Amino acid sequence: MGLLDDKVVLVNGGSQGVGAAIARAAVREGAVVAVTGRRPEPGEALVEELTAAGGKALYVRADLSDAEQAKASVARVVETYGRVDCLVNSAGLTSRGTLLDTTPELFDLHIGINLKGPFFAMQAAVADMVGREAPGTVVNIITSSAHGGQPFLAPYVAAKAGLIGLTRNAAHAHRWDRVRINGLNIGWTATEGEDATQRAFHGAGDDWRDEAAAKLPMGKLGQPDEIADFVVFLLSDRSGVVTGSVIDWDQNVLGGLD
Repeated sequence: MGLLDDKVVLVNGGSQGVGAAIARAAVREGAVVAVTGRRPEPGEALVEELTAAGGKALYVRADLSDAEQAKASVARVVETYGRVDCLVNSAGLTSRGTLLDTTPELFDLHIGINLKGPFFAMQAAVADMVGREAPGTVVNIITSSAHGGQPFLAPYVAAKAGLIGLTRNAAHAHRWDRVRINGLNIGWTATEGEDATQRAFHGAGDDWRDEAAAKLPMGKLGQPDEIADFVVFLLSDRSGVVTGSVIDWDQNVLGGLD
């Protein structure tokens, strides 16, 4: 028996990176999976991969910064599979900006993708769970930078710190509905998006992962498949009664100083 047998799992931002790894892990554990993303090519390719492996998967094109599209993605899954049992919000924007140079437009983009999208996706998914009087689970992929972060992540930190508060607020509000809502503050992770960010904003070359790994305690960046296994555990009944927890998933210890 898989950890998510017969569960319907929606992974927002699931067409690549951590989201795609979560989708793969969820299918491996018996779930029916839907993934959203703005670009059809990687989303459809992932669905083809999961289907070829014997899974059941759906791609929904959606821009999560648009509240109506965020809600519509949930509606599409309910229309197709009858319900949403589990929601993962893994879409994220990491475009750089400091307090002094962030434009209102960049700030709004961060709020839209990193906070507003998860808010309205949760609204729609939890409404489905409550309406059916059925238990459910939500995991929000956040960031260890939400505790403070680098100066060039000002709008990103602002939005993700808001997602921490939302995670706890929603978990408290719906604990009697048996809807468990948790968050994961992930650290520096080896994803396609991070590769593009390092090249675009930091002039990184092909060996940037090796250089970064050499400076990290565990000798490697966070791995999407390892994060995915932890997320599947939080989505599953094996994580018990835990709700409202925002867990730091990183190799740097908060408050530790050398």
